[in-house]
Order: sequence, then C-alpha cells, then structure tokens
Amino acid sequence: MASKKDYYEILGVPRNATKEQIKDAYRRLAMQYHPDRNKSPDAEEKFKEISEAYAVLSDDEKRRQYDLLGRADFGQYYTQEDIFRGADFESIFREMGFGFDIGDLFNMFFGGDFARRAYARQVTRGRDLNYNLEISLEEAFRGTEKEIEVPRTERCDVCGGTGAAPGTSLKTCGRCGGTGQIQNVRTTGFARFVTVTPCNVCGGSGTVVETPCRECRGSGLIKRRRIITVRVPAGVDDGQQLRLRGEGEASPNGGPPGDLFVNISIRPHPYFKRRGSDLYYDLKIGFPQAALGTEVTVPTLDGDVVVNIKPGTQPGEVLRIKGKGMPKLGGYGRGNLMIRVNVEVPTSLSPRQRELLEELAREFDQEVKPKKNFFHF
Repeated sequence: MASKKDYYEILGVPRNATKEQIKDAYRRLAMQYHPDRNKSPDAEEKFKEISEAYAVLSDDEKRRQYDLLGRADFGQYYTQEDIFRGADFESIFREMGFGFDIGDLFNMFFGGDFARRAYARQVTRGRDLNYNLEISLEEAFRGTEKEIEVPRTERCDVCGGTGAAPGTSLKTCGRCGGTGQIQNVRTTGFARFVTVTPCNVCGGSGTVVETPCRECRGSGLIKRRRIITVRVPAGVDDGQQLRLRGEGEASPNGGPPGDLFVNISIRPHPYFKRRGSDLYYDLKIGFPQAALGTEVTVPTLDGDVVVNIKPGTQPGEVLRIKGKGMPKLGGYGRGNLMIRVNVEVPTSLSPRQRELLEELAREFDQEVKPKKNFFHF
C-alpha cells in the first residue's frame, strides 16, 4: 500500500486497544468504505488500507512484530501475501450482510488469482527455524546489524529443486497415473467402501525421478550453512523475536520457504538495569553531599550528564532524567533514566573525621554516647 500512516491511526484506535476494539473499528470503517456501498473514487483504496491495518493488528504475532519494528521496517519482513494470510474477514463481512468470497477479496488487493494460489499453498511451506542472538545493551540502544550463520535446507541449485539430473525431466508416476493418489475399493455384501491414500511410489507428487541429480541425490534439497544479515532495531528488548521472512527451511514440495525467527537476549550491563524503556542507575554519594547538595556527573548510553543533587536528599530517593532511557520501538520517543541515590556511610574514620562528626552531632543535639549495658550479672 502507498500510505505510510500508522496502522493504529488508520483504524482510529489507541496502541493498547483490545482485539474487540480493533474489530469494532474495522467493522465500522468497512461499512463506510466497502466498494459495494461507497462509490467514491478513493473508497476502494481506503478499504484496502483499513483492511491491511486490521489484518496486522488482529493477529497477535503480526501485531507484536509491527509494534517492534514500526511500519517501514515491518514491510521489509512481511509481504502483502503474508499480511493478509490467515486474517478473518469472512465473519465480519457476513455480520455486515455482504457476500463473501476469498477470491474476490484477494483479487481486489492483488489482482488475478495469485493470492488464492498463495493462500492455498501455506500448508506446504518450509519449516521455520529459530536462532538465539545475544547483543549488548548499547547495541539494543542504537540498533545494529549482525551476521549470523544458519544451517538450513535449501533448494538444489543444480536441478532447481526437481531432483532430476540436468537434461532430464520428471516422469508421470505409473502407479497413480499422475494423480498422486491411490483408490482402494472394498466390497462387503451390498456395501462398497472406497479409501484414498497417497501414492506410495511418488509420495503423492504424481511424478517420479528416473535419473536423480548427483548433487542432491534426487531429493531436490541440500544442506547449507548460510550467512544472513539481521537488522536489529533500536529499542529491542530482551526476549523479543525478529522474523526474517523466507530465511527458514526450503519447502520439500515446491512451496514457499519457512521463516527464521531470531530470539534476542541482552547481556547484563555493569551500570544499568532495564525496565521496559526506562533505565535504572545506582548513584553512590557521601553523607556530606546528600546533606549539602552537589552536582555529580552520571553516565548515560549516549554521553555523560550533570545531575543536581538538592540539599537534604534522602537515601533511596529516585531522580528522573527525562528522555535518557531506551528508544521506544517504532520511533515513539525514549524512556527515562531513573537514578537511585545511595548514601554511603564510611566504615572507618580518622581521628579528625570522628571529632568533626561528634561536633556535628552535638550541634544537632545528638551527642554520641557509649551504649549502656542493660544486662547485669
């Protein structure tokens, strides 16, 4: 779609909208812009736009990836076919009183019957793969690109995935006649039972390899270790997952490949703890600094900042530095840096330091006295 508007804006719902709210918003807009009701020139494009937004936000996994990547990057990992696959439009249109045909709907979006064929092919796609990727907090802050090595099954380059040696072709299976199925008929008395099973010769494909490819030995698939570049967006959090479309295993029967899911883990940082988009930093200061106030330099992930400690700051007090935390996914600002103040009490004192503290204690009318022993024997 040409529009780059945010999906939530398109449907007019907040980013924390429930699935029911998303469905209600789509139902209302679809009623307004459905081409059967609205004959204005831009109605069809508007209908496509709201349908795309609904297809993504109504699916938990697609919505999570969209929130993670933002619309621009989301489009790099999901094709239009991926976006609309599996979305439940039928129940909504029937509730609104519109006739429903999946072919008509997808022809509107894609043209021809390409979408119908792709939609039906999803059951034969290749296997998905998982890869665990560890990055630093700094890399999560700025975003990064990583090259990873993934072992996977790919289509054979020599035979093009057919399994047949170059210069030869597949032959129609003589057992099933190319149907890929075998019918078994059993008659018992007046009853006639017919069972259909996949052909045991061609495995249900309807064709057989007479001269196998030497590279893949007739399977059409080979094992490879592939170097893949992973683009990690700024603000990614520990435990989140990136989907790389088409980077999984090849399909065993000519369908689309699976996807590669990259599971992100972030190494512990020596200074910062993370909670969502906020960072926490423990600042140690002495009693005089807490009592009198001071200025201290505090590190952040994009340079040091000077923080004002007001007089009388208490142990455990938390200071907030706005906008110095982690980027929020999708480009919606940054979190905060939360500074926890820890007042250090010295474990040993010089005679002069002790004298000064005792004098201060007397000033506060808190004269230091030896503890009384309340136990008498």
